[in-house]
Amino acid sequence: MSLSFEELKAQVTAGDVDTVLVCLVDMQGRLMGKRFHAGHFIAGAWEETHCCNYLLATDLEMATPDGYAATSWQSGYGDYVMKPDLTTLRPVPWLDGTVMVLCDVLDHHTHEDVPHSPRAVLKKQLRRLEAMGYDAMMATELEFFLFEKSFDEIRKEKFRDLEPISGYNEDYAILQTTKEEHVMRPIRNHLWNAGIPVENSKGEAETGQEELNIKYAAALDTADYHTIAKNAVKEIAFQQGHAATFLPKWHHDKVGSSSHVHQSLWKDGKPVFYDTDDKLGMSNLMKNYMAGLLKYAPDFTYFLAPYINSYKRFQKGSFAPTRTIWSVDNRTAGFRLCGDGTKAVRVECRVGGSDLNPYLAMAAQLAAGIAGVEEELPLDPPFSGDAYEGDSGMIPQTLRDAMVTLKGSAMLRAAMGDDVVDHYARAAEVEIEDFDRVVTDYEIARGFERA
Repeated sequence: MSLSFEELKAQVTAGDVDTVLVCLVDMQGRLMGKRFHAGHFIAGAWEETHCCNYLLATDLEMATPDGYAATSWQSGYGDYVMKPDLTTLRPVPWLDGTVMVLCDVLDHHTHEDVPHSPRAVLKKQLRRLEAMGYDAMMATELEFFLFEKSFDEIRKEKFRDLEPISGYNEDYAILQTTKEEHVMRPIRNHLWNAGIPVENSKGEAETGQEELNIKYAAALDTADYHTIAKNAVKEIAFQQGHAATFLPKWHHDKVGSSSHVHQSLWKDGKPVFYDTDDKLGMSNLMKNYMAGLLKYAPDFTYFLAPYINSYKRFQKGSFAPTRTIWSVDNRTAGFRLCGDGTKAVRVECRVGGSDLNPYLAMAAQLAAGIAGVEEELPLDPPFSGDAYEGDSGMIPQTLRDAMVTLKGSAMLRAAMGDDVVDHYARAAEVEIEDFDRVVTDYEIARGFERA
């Protein structure tokens, strides 16, 4: 359930709520922020608070790499304003006496949106759609692995000999997922009670792999739901003594984890991707949009696969697509037409991994779709068969290739701004530089004696 500010004040006065999580979404899609005493929050902190601007210029390790135009040691790492979006107030049922609010990130001096903050990146594309008369309805699927041991135990054991919570492929399995209900049931119920419209959870196609599905919603809501759910999965698994990972490929012999993104455009409450006269139910608008996704898929791949590990998913026969192909209800294609012939007709992008930042991934796809509409791009006929054997273009196969393509994307520079593209291209460089300096276990085991 959502929570009005007046309801929050009443709950604080009654002593039912004592803590407010005031959160922004960082570049990696994580919740960062502060825990406010609820009395102080309702007295004035609801208007704004502050954070260090390095939070949007860091890496997974929270380092302070150089090369960002937005902030640096030279500029002194000043503050951003965290402006609570009170429409996102919600209870956090898995934490006692706690509610949460998400914030927009504003420039300390101008109080304008920080353009590279993830919520701002998505909202910019939604404003472009609104000017065209459309709304975006979207959904994301969350896949992750549960492990027998806790985060702390696994870290102390140097992330070795990892054991998933199950011993066999549990795709759609009821027996095995029953064994995991002490984790998955509170995830579903707590998120539902937090106002996240969870549809279901299921076992996925690997040992210990889970999928959580959340109902289609307006794009910004969907990104918020995804981010809160991902954080909740980790916290609730921790509470139950287990670890959950959204690493796309935790072992080379195991299937990877994805985050498929479903999308369609609406106008005046009606789906404009649907045309009753078309064989597949696709309107011309949808065909242009799909063609934009296909043409610009290499440009936005970074936003679907932002780390070195992300690209380990893209393997033949793994259900992770490798080519810019669209097909009808075909899970080998990068872009799958779902609900053909019905009002629910939509695009499912299957490229993204479980590590994507939903705001950035959704914004980039909307930008590509808008470009397809503006350019009136024609759509090739759907591919039929095994898309791994297709002959169309490949998506970038490494982070380095994706970074180069991102840097050179005139479409994304026009849609997002040079500053945003350069900011995230630098984030890709940071990941590459950090990985390039590390000697891996693979290299030592392979070459220590035989090289």
